[in-house]
Formats: sequence, C-alpha cells, structure tokens
Amino acid sequence: MHELSLAGGIVRLVEDAAERERFRRVSLLRLEAGALSGVEVRALRFALEASVPGTCLEGAEILIDEPPGTAWCLGCGRSVEIGSRADACPSCGGFRLQPTGGTELRVVDLMVHDD
Repeated sequence: MHELSLAGGIVRLVEDAAERERFRRVSLLRLEAGALSGVEVRALRFALEASVPGTCLEGAEILIDEPPGTAWCLGCGRSVEIGSRADACPSCGGFRLQPTGGTELRVVDLMVHDD
C-alpha cells in the first residue's frame, strides 16, 4: 500500500515545517488528491490517522479534496474532464488524451498553533 509511504512523507513534510517555522501543533491539514493521482483517498486517510500520533498533527482535522481529472484531447482540441486515465474523450470519443490536471497530491493548507 503506497498510501502508507505517502502518509509518512506528508507527516515528515509537516514536521519539518513545524521545526523550521516554530509551530507546535496543527489543527487543520487540507490536502488535494486529484482523480488521476493514483491515490486511494480512503487508504490515505487511514494511513494518515495511523501515522500522526505523537506528531504535531495529532488531533488535527484532516480534509482531503478530490479535484476531477482534466485532459487535453489531441483529437478534437478540447479541454475535457475525465474520471480516469482510461476514459475516452466525452466530446469526440477519442483516446488520445494528455492529462492536464487532477494528477497531483499536495498539501493545500495548514492551520497551525505555536502554543
């Protein structure tokens, strides 16, 4: 399950930021896991909940937004929304799609406290 590795990386990223920026705890962590990112959001949430005890993220609310995938269709020259990399273009039915969005996993916000 690569989501456990991703969760560990997210926790390290936030812990490094806490040390660098001198905050003690996080009350809100908001992530984006795009539809084309290959991340199973339920598994990531479970892995994060298992990884945060004893860190500055302990007790934090974790929100994970799931933006849709977008792609440029080389067949019809349109930007379209897709749910997976295997989808056909909803406009022309072609499969020559270049993903342009929804491929990322990123930290969007942190609400931090220095108390």
